[in-house]
Amino acid sequence: MTHANPWLIRVGRLVLVAGGLIVATCSARAELPPLQPIPSLNLSRYMGTWYEVAKFPNRFQSQCQSDTQASYRPLPEGGVEVTNRCRKADGVLDQAVGLARRVGPPDSATLTVRFAPAWLSFLPMVWGNYWVIDLDEGYTLAAVSEPKREYLWVLSRTPQVDEKRWYALMQRLEAQGLSIGKLERTPQRPAQP
Repeated sequence: MTHANPWLIRVGRLVLVAGGLIVATCSARAELPPLQPIPSLNLSRYMGTWYEVAKFPNRFQSQCQSDTQASYRPLPEGGVEVTNRCRKADGVLDQAVGLARRVGPPDSATLTVRFAPAWLSFLPMVWGNYWVIDLDEGYTLAAVSEPKREYLWVLSRTPQVDEKRWYALMQRLEAQGLSIGKLERTPQRPAQP
C-alpha cells in the first residue's frame, strides 16, 4: 500500500482553493451589468480645469505624487485639447498634452483620448476610452472610467471635495460595480484665494 505525500495533498488543496477563487471572481465580474456613461454630456460646460481627487493606480501616472489636474479646451477644428499636469516627487511639474474626441451623438458622454504623437492617430490602440460615468448637475464633481472598470478617476472643480459629497459619490460608484477600495486619494494643495 502506498501512502500519499502530505506535501502533495496540501499543494493539491491549495490549487483547488485558488481555482475556486478564480472562478468565483470571474463569475462575479461576469454578472456585472455593462458600465454605462451618463445619458448626456454638455461638452462646453465640461471644459476648463478639473482637479484629480482620487484614482485607481496606473502605470502611466506612476511619476505623479500630487497636484494632479486636467484642463480641457475645445479646438477650432473639433475635438478637445487635454492637458494633464502633476507634481513629481522632486517637486517638478510634469505635463502631457493629448487630444480627445467624442464617440457617438453630439451629447454623448463617451470619448476617446490619446497622448501619443498625432502621426500614430490611425492606430486604434493609442486611443483610450474616457467615459464620464457620474457628474453632478453643477458640473463640479465627476467620475471617469472605461468599459472594463480597470481605470477610474474622480475629478473636481476644487482641490478638495466635501466628505458628504465624496461618500455619496462612492456609493454611486460602488453600485456601478467599481472597486472603490482601490481608489487612492490624490494630495492637492488648497485653492489659492
